[in-house]
Amino acid sequence: MSWKSVLLLCLSILEFASGLNDGVGLKPHMGWSSWNVAQCNAASAKYALDTADKFISLGLKDLGYEYINIDDCWSTKSRDSSGKLVPDPQKWTSGIKAVVDHIHAKGLKFGLYGCAGDKTCAGYPGSEGREKSDVAQLVSWGVDLWKYDNCYTPCQQSPRPQTCQNPVGNTKQFYAPMRDAIIAASTQRKIHFNLCNWGRDNVWTWGATYGHSWRMSIDNWGDWPSIERIGSSAADISNYSSPGGFNDLDMLYLGSPKINANQEKLHFALWAITKSPLVLGLDLNTISNHTLAIIRNKGLIDINQDSLGKAATIFRPAGAAAPVRGKIYPYWAGQLSDGVVIGLAAGTAGGSYKVDFKDVPGLKGQTVYEWKEMYTGQGGTGTGVSFEIGLYDMRVVKVLTTVGQGTSF
Repeated sequence: MSWKSVLLLCLSILEFASGLNDGVGLKPHMGWSSWNVAQCNAASAKYALDTADKFISLGLKDLGYEYINIDDCWSTKSRDSSGKLVPDPQKWTSGIKAVVDHIHAKGLKFGLYGCAGDKTCAGYPGSEGREKSDVAQLVSWGVDLWKYDNCYTPCQQSPRPQTCQNPVGNTKQFYAPMRDAIIAASTQRKIHFNLCNWGRDNVWTWGATYGHSWRMSIDNWGDWPSIERIGSSAADISNYSSPGGFNDLDMLYLGSPKINANQEKLHFALWAITKSPLVLGLDLNTISNHTLAIIRNKGLIDINQDSLGKAATIFRPAGAAAPVRGKIYPYWAGQLSDGVVIGLAAGTAGGSYKVDFKDVPGLKGQTVYEWKEMYTGQGGTGTGVSFEIGLYDMRVVKVLTTVGQGTSF
């Protein structure tokens, strides 16, 4: 081995050792984020506290939803004379800590937003060059999650644009100082670090050494093309998700007027089986009964939160057409701690969808299994499953492989 190879190996080992292997993010995080609800107007104590109450009254807390995340625009446009971030006094009349304490008292967690550039995406103070000081503030407030965006970062264009197409360096450089500051403060408080670099620089290949979850794409715009674009690309990077670090497919845009009822079901189910964080981006005061039933689907949540942490990906049964890039493939499967999950997605056409268990990765060597479908509640035993599925709808089947060892539905 050459000296260059040895050096690269040593650097790789050092980078891995500096990762956030701190017991946080062992399962995809679940919660709510303010941005899609009312953008800057939702970055307030009122929205945070009202949502916390809704988590309890709607039974979401009991299902695992725990993070109340406030996005951009929560601070004033300038730091104070000591260089500290200042919560907007009109939005946070009692400050951040009082709200965090109240949310913690309910058994929930609180998340906040920052940016790796000199400004946030909405033009508020960024954390570039002030990482240690900003983390110290987060610790003092009791913040549990820090979403870290990628606007106004070093760019070959001057003045810096909000979104740089020709950055100076690699986004790793922008995220490393905040990662290091969070690690240094972890003896005082462990903070879930959510990287939001929009999938730049193949973040899934290095995200686990920098944070607990990482956005693997540009934004979900709340329409079918976004769900299709993000969902289909998740198949290629499934092996990068594991306990402590997960591909983040962006917020769940359920309730969007741009998607129909079936698309909502596929959206939630695909995010769940690919082990994306399940972060709601809607107003829980106006949620429909249809959408509420989806986000309260305990079977899908349990699959998402399975302790094995393995993301589902596509497989090709005998006789099935080949995948088409950019389209959601019908056949998905992933290993669970007590079985296998199978996803059947009618992303391009409605009709009859059938799969023999012998064609499913992880199920070979046995012909008869016990199974249950998560949306319809259907179940039984057999050598395969078959469903009539409407366009854009999805069926998710859990197949048990530990029957006879004390596990059954």
